[in-house]
Amino acid sequence: MAAVQTAPPEPKSLLVDMVKAATPKKKLVRRLDRDYSQRLRAAVQFAFVALNLFLGVEFYRFVRFYELAGIGPAPTRPAGAEGFLPIAGLMSLKAALLTGHIPGFHPAGMFLLVAFVTMSFVFRKAFCSWLCPVGTLSEYLWKLGRKMIGHTLRVPRKLDIPLRALKYLLLGFFLYAVYNMSSSDINGFLQSPYGLIADVKMLNFFRHLGGTGLIVIGVLVLLSLIIQNFWCRYLCPYGALMGFASLLSPLRITRNAESCIDCAKCAKACPSHLPVDQLVTIKSAECTGCLECVAVCPAEKTLFLAAPRKHAVPAWAVAAGIAAIFLGTVGYAKLTHRWNSDIPAQVYRYLIPNADEATH
Repeated sequence: MAAVQTAPPEPKSLLVDMVKAATPKKKLVRRLDRDYSQRLRAAVQFAFVALNLFLGVEFYRFVRFYELAGIGPAPTRPAGAEGFLPIAGLMSLKAALLTGHIPGFHPAGMFLLVAFVTMSFVFRKAFCSWLCPVGTLSEYLWKLGRKMIGHTLRVPRKLDIPLRALKYLLLGFFLYAVYNMSSSDINGFLQSPYGLIADVKMLNFFRHLGGTGLIVIGVLVLLSLIIQNFWCRYLCPYGALMGFASLLSPLRITRNAESCIDCAKCAKACPSHLPVDQLVTIKSAECTGCLECVAVCPAEKTLFLAAPRKHAVPAWAVAAGIAAIFLGTVGYAKLTHRWNSDIPAQVYRYLIPNADEATH
């Protein structure tokens, strides 16, 4: 632990500090508007967490009905639970692009994947910092850890860069696997016993965690307490995909160097450890559009999320845009009757009680 904390500063950082020390301090023109971006973002985060908890409870009720051979009308299966099946969503998307026909099994996963990628393209990987329940959990774990021990640990750059590559390697593995599947391969998998109840298999994995699974989750939680966004920064392939989409985003965190007073509060607040105070625009795939840097900037019209021609995009527009993309995509899928899986109740009645026998 001590080695991580006492890592020597990098030469580039020292040079920047020396230049700043030699530069006369600028007069602060304090911003007059009150920033509300983090309260708004927290409200969106917890609303989406609540939605996911509701979907989880409803899906559990659905599964238990068939496990117990229930009699009468079954609880409605919440298709939104397919948001936790991104690989199935990716396979369905490829099949739809190849054949022009959306598969009838787990289509909601595909629509949610498209919605989340679109959000990340438009609003700088905002899915990760505004909606993702795992991202929300990760964020509040490191904030809890900071309260407990007074600080978080920063991984040295020489180790940080190869660790960040892990999530891209994982993404590459999944993309390669799906790339090598033909449309018939994809349809064959989705219509197999395992594919039909992939969501049930996912639920059962967490319901019946073994010792190894508990240890892995425990280690991830511990690391998330002491290192900011450990899972998101180093291991999440979904976040890596959103990062690639964000590279094409028309929006950028932009700094006005003339009015900037070089206080470096923005860089200290950035959960992705980006040098916001040293750049004019942030183009990194690690930027999640959380606006924490904007929230702490004390100078008037100095740091903001900018559209082309440097038009500032307020936090409410980000929240409204995210909601519009999410609700619009889900609404379209429902109105066109492409949201729910075409799986008869009798198939569930047989497969769910025998889920352990379904393999891929």
